[in-house]
Amino acid sequence: MSWFRKDPLQIISFLSYGTSNHFYHRGRALEDETIDLDQKSLYNLILNTWKRFETDEIKNTKLKVTLPNNKVFYVQTDKDGYYKIEENIDGLELLINSEGWLNFEVSYSEPSIKRTIQNKNKFPAELLIPKLDSDFAVISDIDDTILHTGVVSILKWRVLYNTFLKHAQNRIPLEGAADFYHLLHKGPSGNKANPIFYVSHSPWNLYRYLEFFLRTNNFPKGPILLRSFKTIFKKKSSTCKPDKQLEIENILKTYPDLPVILVGDSGEHDPDIYLKLVNTYPNRIKAVYLRSVDDKRKTKRVKDLLSNYKDTPVLLVNSSKEAIIHAKSHGLIK
Repeated sequence: MSWFRKDPLQIISFLSYGTSNHFYHRGRALEDETIDLDQKSLYNLILNTWKRFETDEIKNTKLKVTLPNNKVFYVQTDKDGYYKIEENIDGLELLINSEGWLNFEVSYSEPSIKRTIQNKNKFPAELLIPKLDSDFAVISDIDDTILHTGVVSILKWRVLYNTFLKHAQNRIPLEGAADFYHLLHKGPSGNKANPIFYVSHSPWNLYRYLEFFLRTNNFPKGPILLRSFKTIFKKKSSTCKPDKQLEIENILKTYPDLPVILVGDSGEHDPDIYLKLVNTYPNRIKAVYLRSVDDKRKTKRVKDLLSNYKDTPVLLVNSSKEAIIHAKSHGLIK
């Protein structure tokens, strides 16, 4: 056994989204630190948390993307190991499954690379192309909307504890959230595949943690859109739009004919961002649901904000049950 043996290489593909002629995909090439999210000991929890942020990136390296029709193109990772692919390709809708997912492969383009696990240089990836008969898209926050995080706690200590010192499988989703999302996913007819997008301020380092949480707790599969760790503490000017707002606007522009339902919480910036979007795209937003957090001052502020919105349904709800009742009464779910 060599003490200096290098870790095997891997490619983490982020669930992304595109259109019938626009291929857009993101991911990251890293050394495989063998993060096992099923391990429940305190030691493994601390070790996994360290591994998520102490990453060994595979920088400036050429990757190969292979579609099911054997079409191939290439992309190069940046200095942090991230890659982003944007290609105009016709006929992508012919390659998707019944839920709108396009399955493809990403690999290291250099054939001599042998450091992948069991020398298998093929990493699965998926891209969502919403079906043309979708009723609407759902764009949802994660923190304190479907996953209790504690953003209103003093000095954000609950955020730190829940994110870094709690196993993903021990994180409890907010009651009824998964059921509500499945109803929205199926739509008023009960047989659609309406796309679900998950948008968060969390860094990409937590991607696998959040993907594991959503999958384990039976949430509908959807693109998970995070941000670079380096931008979290970067101060922005007052004229700059928040990353979450920019990501949502990109979804709106990508699917200009698809109405949208926004789901968030009243704890931080969701109310302000969502209401700006309602003002900017008044004919695109079918409804806004804001889960009420346990903070009287923030709740009052949000109620004051919502008092001026009469045309677009914008609701502050205490539970998923309230949201379900409203959505049914407005013909959004079955």
